[in-house]
Amino acid sequence: MKFLREPLIHFLLLGATIFAAFSVVTRHRTDRPREIVISQGTLESMVIGFSRTWQRQPTEGELRGLVRDYIREEAAYREALAMGLERDDTIVRRRLRQKLEFLSDDLASQAVPTDEDLQQFLQSHSEQFQTDTVLSFRHVYLNPQLHGADLKTDVARLLTRLDSSATVDPDSLGDPFLLESHFDRVSLSDVKKTFGEKFSSTVAAATPGQWQGPVESGYGLHLVFISQRQDGQLPALADIRDQVRREWFNAKRNEATDKFYEALLRGYSIKIESPENNKIAQVH
Repeated sequence: MKFLREPLIHFLLLGATIFAAFSVVTRHRTDRPREIVISQGTLESMVIGFSRTWQRQPTEGELRGLVRDYIREEAAYREALAMGLERDDTIVRRRLRQKLEFLSDDLASQAVPTDEDLQQFLQSHSEQFQTDTVLSFRHVYLNPQLHGADLKTDVARLLTRLDSSATVDPDSLGDPFLLESHFDRVSLSDVKKTFGEKFSSTVAAATPGQWQGPVESGYGLHLVFISQRQDGQLPALADIRDQVRREWFNAKRNEATDKFYEALLRGYSIKIESPENNKIAQVH
């Protein structure tokens, strides 16, 4: 019929549907009005929040507006929970999980480490705090594409020449290279970024004071002379106390979170449906 196509009719039908759904959700409630309490602490929190934002106290009218917005928000929040609107909402789920984890974080942050705790943590996590090895070296580069089948012979010839003559200038040997031929006091991690894992691991174990190679990199082959190497070491606690303390707190926070979930999940039976055979797998 024609009247069913009228927008007003559609609006009324939609409103009736929403009202009916809401009635089903709230059917179990009593007729007694529910109470929203605006405590003195809540009022003070509103004033403080307003003052931090606007750098002044709210007027009487602005405070009434804050109270009105709070009441509306609280009422809408309660009704949304009663209707189950928070379900299947990823953002809400993550926020609630975050707030729950804050509880365990607060407990972990109350711990105060002693010097003995920090020293023990430093020793047991030495790889996390150890300084990097520092190298000073020079190299002669050989481009495999330029030497072809003679590469191995040319490498041996150059290495012999470098070893046998103290007057030869290494910069006059080898092939053109895009980067420097001298590297002074560079960290091993930077060497790895520049030349690759194979090159850095080889020069880290090489003996200083003599030419050696060939050492392979992502560019080709190199003959390398290490003039200085300062091995990484574990600093004293007094030198990195703040860093150790920060990592200690992070470790304790993670530990508290793991224990929190371990205790929480004891009250749950977890089942995961396998996508391969559609069977139910038990999670322990």
